[in-house]
Amino acid sequence: MMILKTPDELAVMDRANALLHETLRIVVEAAKPGVSTWELDRLAEDHIRAHGGVPAFKGYRGYPATLCTSVNDVIVHGIPSKTQLLRAGDIVGVDGGVVLDGFVGDAAVTVGIGEVAPEAARLMQVTKRCLELAVEFVRPGQRLTDIGEVIQSHAEAAGFSVVRELVGHGIGRAMHEDPQVFNYGPGGRGPELRPGLVLAIEPMINAGKAGVSFDDDGWTARTEDGKLSAHFEYSVAVTENGPWVLGVGGR
Repeated sequence: MMILKTPDELAVMDRANALLHETLRIVVEAAKPGVSTWELDRLAEDHIRAHGGVPAFKGYRGYPATLCTSVNDVIVHGIPSKTQLLRAGDIVGVDGGVVLDGFVGDAAVTVGIGEVAPEAARLMQVTKRCLELAVEFVRPGQRLTDIGEVIQSHAEAAGFSVVRELVGHGIGRAMHEDPQVFNYGPGGRGPELRPGLVLAIEPMINAGKAGVSFDDDGWTARTEDGKLSAHFEYSVAVTENGPWVLGVGGR
């Protein structure tokens, strides 16, 4: 069942996401060659707690950290480590969550460490654009799968592939609510979007094949062919006036 939020609840979610986006900006600024992913995680947790939030990921289904730090061929859910030092040319997906006043914010970015290869830069650019295009479909009356269709179309036109085994989701008081948000079509299916619905939209785009393999830790999801992957995410509310990307300012 999809849970629709009131205007007051959306305002709380906007604040939760604002804290998260501020945290991600701090982490991205600190992500340089020689820095460990564990250091980035500590930085994020300290900032979130110092501003009245609680890390949403830490302890969720047993997850051990504040961030997911997914380097190069890791699609999502990479666990921060003291021994994993970022290197020039890496790309790293930084995914985080915040609980504030009972509601969850969820967002992710992928960034390059120093100068990256042109194909890596293009992958990140295309993946971010997939998210931006998807946001435009978060409007009353659109069908849920219209979101996935535009993501798939843009990614595949660029020569990349869309991960199918991992999806976006509804979000609110719980991290994962109905509905699941697929990153592929066809469009025109699923429920109509209604004001008050909030969706965590998160295209995961691979440079090579779409397949996924999982590490023995039960979390880390990698591309099965070892090629790069990128991941961007916004929490987006459906409103009568169109999409509202929570936490980034404006509506």
